[in-house]
Amino acid sequence: MESSKKDASFSYREVDSDYFEKRKLKRFARVFHLWALGVGAVISGDFFGWNFGLASGGFGGLFIATSIITLMYVGLCYSIAEMTAAMPHTGGAYSFARTSMGPWGGYLTGLAENMEYVLTPAVIVVGIGGYLGAIFGTPESWAPLWWLVSYVIFVGLNIWGVEISFRFSVLITLVALLILLVFYIGALPHFDLKHALNILPEEGSSKWLPMGVKGVFAALPFAIWFYLAIEQLPLAAEESHQPQKDLPKGIITGLFTLIVCAFATLILNAGIAPGAAVIGESDEPLFEGFKTIFGEGLGSRVLALVAVAGLIASFHTIIYAYGRQIYSLSRAGYFPQALSLTHSNRKTPHMALIAGAAVGYVIALVIHFAGSDSPVGAALLNMAVFGAVIAYIFQMLSFIRLRKYFPRMKRPYKSPLGTAGAWFALLVSFITLIALFIVDDSYRSAVLGAAIWFAAGVIWFAVIGRKRLVRAPEESFALQEEETES
Repeated sequence: MESSKKDASFSYREVDSDYFEKRKLKRFARVFHLWALGVGAVISGDFFGWNFGLASGGFGGLFIATSIITLMYVGLCYSIAEMTAAMPHTGGAYSFARTSMGPWGGYLTGLAENMEYVLTPAVIVVGIGGYLGAIFGTPESWAPLWWLVSYVIFVGLNIWGVEISFRFSVLITLVALLILLVFYIGALPHFDLKHALNILPEEGSSKWLPMGVKGVFAALPFAIWFYLAIEQLPLAAEESHQPQKDLPKGIITGLFTLIVCAFATLILNAGIAPGAAVIGESDEPLFEGFKTIFGEGLGSRVLALVAVAGLIASFHTIIYAYGRQIYSLSRAGYFPQALSLTHSNRKTPHMALIAGAAVGYVIALVIHFAGSDSPVGAALLNMAVFGAVIAYIFQMLSFIRLRKYFPRMKRPYKSPLGTAGAWFALLVSFITLIALFIVDDSYRSAVLGAAIWFAAGVIWFAVIGRKRLVRAPEESFALQEEETES
């Protein structure tokens, strides 16, 4: 039985218990699982993607950009930790914005985050293909095949069950961190700052900032890659045993783990031969470093094969994230509701997982066969960052509005940085969004493509989606808070 209720310009459908029975998740995660999920989602940024910032801004430009972005993520993560403890729903960012800014705010935030999480695995799978192609000597034309095999394996693993997904996340994250530790220790004897500064500077610029100050702005999207997706942890709220306590701990400990890795990777990978000029153009930057440490022989290839673990960790965990994010928006009617169906036995959102993989793979193929001069991974990275920074702006606005207009909301955890941290994160996110459009011409068409995708999503909601909403947990909570504060 379904009926429709009007709420201003939005239509809510009342559904029976069978609707949610077909959309159940299973609780499993604790703090360690959540830490691994957060770190694992991001750790590929130390293996691939960040290095394109060297080509855009030089070592100095990327170092300064990374410092700024690190402070941004500190403000962002403390704010998100507070909101997720207060609103422990699978919707994550959409839940925060829905409560603070209504259905339109919730949808726009969810749409931007959806772009981020669908495109990020597409970026990572390009890196996986690059590493595997280099290790096994396969031609570049094989790349889409490596991508397809990777999607099939890890979407299948996520569908198999939440227990195996979290356990695999823990294992593969620990392996990835161990590989990075081996690299850091091996790189130290080879470190020389001259390698990091070997990019030929433009006229009037220095070796430290070979592209000048504008290189700092150009490097911002790539610096984000050291941290992008740590904010996915709220999506695990309904699969966590104690989300109000465990999620803030997982987010903050995960962030500080990533800060250490970010600066160690940037300094040591760029600071050994072949140096920033080569590393900045490579699809497998850590492999280049391993060749310097262990030579061109079998040892470096074996380590590079193991290093794929870092990419796999993020690939697997962000597939988990987009599955839950699509599931949540679909369950509440913002996306087509068939996408929120869960597997009858496994209780995993199999429809959302398959749909997200199909979209990401097709977009990677389109860019690959379009014959663009830009690397596929770098173009996809800029598209993912476009969605991410829009989501960050909306989340920080949500935090500021919740502090101001919902002071009576229960907050089991409170950000020590308050609204100042949120304002700083919002400002840096906005600057990064502008930088995506004005700094680097080579990626502008990809970012414009992402903007068109976002606009199409807005049209969908204006015409269809807003008339099909369902009072899912996030919606019910938001409406209850609105009544409480009014």
